[in-house]
Amino acid sequence: MIVSAQTVLQLTVILPLLSVAGLIMASRRPNLREAISIITGVILFSLVVMLYQGMMDGDVLRVHWFDVIPGLGFNFHIEPLGVLFALIASFLWIITTFYAIGYMRKNGESNQTRFYSCFAIAISAVMGIAFAADLFTLFIFYEVLTLSTYPLVTHSGTEAAKKGGRIYLGILLTTSIAFLLFAVIATWFVAGTLDFTSGGVFNGQANPLVLSVLLVLFVFGVGKAAIMPFHRWLPSAMVAPTPVSALLHAVAVVKAGVFSIMKICLYIFGLDLLPLLSSTQFLLYLAGFTVLMASLIAMRQDSLKARLAYSTISQLSYIIIGALLATASGVLGGSMHIAMHAFGKITLFFCAGAIYVSLGKTRISDMQGIGWQMPVTMAAFFIASLSIIGVPPGGGTWSKWFLVMGSLEAGQWFLIVALMISSLLNIAYLLPIPFRAFFPNDQTDMVRGSMKEAPLPALIAIIVTTLFCLILFVYPQPLYDLAQAILNTAEASHG
Repeated sequence: MIVSAQTVLQLTVILPLLSVAGLIMASRRPNLREAISIITGVILFSLVVMLYQGMMDGDVLRVHWFDVIPGLGFNFHIEPLGVLFALIASFLWIITTFYAIGYMRKNGESNQTRFYSCFAIAISAVMGIAFAADLFTLFIFYEVLTLSTYPLVTHSGTEAAKKGGRIYLGILLTTSIAFLLFAVIATWFVAGTLDFTSGGVFNGQANPLVLSVLLVLFVFGVGKAAIMPFHRWLPSAMVAPTPVSALLHAVAVVKAGVFSIMKICLYIFGLDLLPLLSSTQFLLYLAGFTVLMASLIAMRQDSLKARLAYSTISQLSYIIIGALLATASGVLGGSMHIAMHAFGKITLFFCAGAIYVSLGKTRISDMQGIGWQMPVTMAAFFIASLSIIGVPPGGGTWSKWFLVMGSLEAGQWFLIVALMISSLLNIAYLLPIPFRAFFPNDQTDMVRGSMKEAPLPALIAIIVTTLFCLILFVYPQPLYDLAQAILNTAEASHG
């Protein structure tokens, strides 16, 4: 029996939840528990690939679960932006699980069953966000994602972890309830619908000043996008184990944030309306400021994970800029950067975790000469850094190219300068790390003893994500085609 496309779409949300029961039952059998995680991830990725193939063949798919009140319920659909997010998240779930097996076992972490279970719930929430057909559905799964990742942030149970968790939960819940929920309700009253619609939902019947305020509420309300001043949760969450940092920075949380902003810009406001709103320019300047300021703060961090956290804050605003520019190249660049940043940043966090479990080092100043002990890890760090910087042979080259082109199309010279300076700052805070690892200042720091690479599952994960950083440079066409499909659906109303 062939499973219907509607069933496949619903399974993407339900399957990770179903795996939680198996994970709990297998809590005393680690090999089985981790096999369940990987198998579920593989099946989930296969389901998303099926939806991708159907969408590229022209399938239009919408699923309604039930109404909470008349006209307000859980609805799902497939469209290119959601499929892009779901493909990245489901694939990287598999890779992160592989990494976590090596990391968690080598580090002797406790509560591993809770870790894998919360991870699965978070991925279910990500699928709900990716395929949400309206703002109500997106909001509910957005909140589930916040709550399911809180136990991951506080995993170690230390006072520092609890404090980091309080900041994480406090900022994300405050922004979503004070700003995002208010914006969703206001949209319902102004537009009469919460459905994501090509060209937007306002149709010129609303006061531009009201819509300008709404746009600000949406961008600030999606705290997971970490635009300043609502960014502190992200460095605070660095108390979590490295697989969680990878989940937060590449797979789930921050990508859910920038994805939500992009979806709201494209399908609630629309590309025609955004340039007409007075707050769009303010938010573009704020995103440009975030790009530069977070890069400058990153340069001053000696903790490797903290440096990477501020790098993420900077990189997320690239995607926000792509959405707010409302130009063809901006949409292409923002869409592609979701994928490019995911593979680059997850590789960097994987490397940071590998250094910690193998050598016990967390501070950059202690990492002189470690390239001789961990050549694969530090080579991977170098390649991923090139992708984040946006130079060949890193995949980030293409997304940054389109973002600069989009800024040119919109005549945003400040953003062009900000993007250029940011890339120089990326070089300044990323490349010295692998350079000093292989060419330390003091030759006595050059350790030529036995290699101490990470455990094999973690090392495999690092190699796979590094290869994708290179593949996305050499063969970006499938990603470009998907980004072009996103642009086409956003522009559907123009024709």
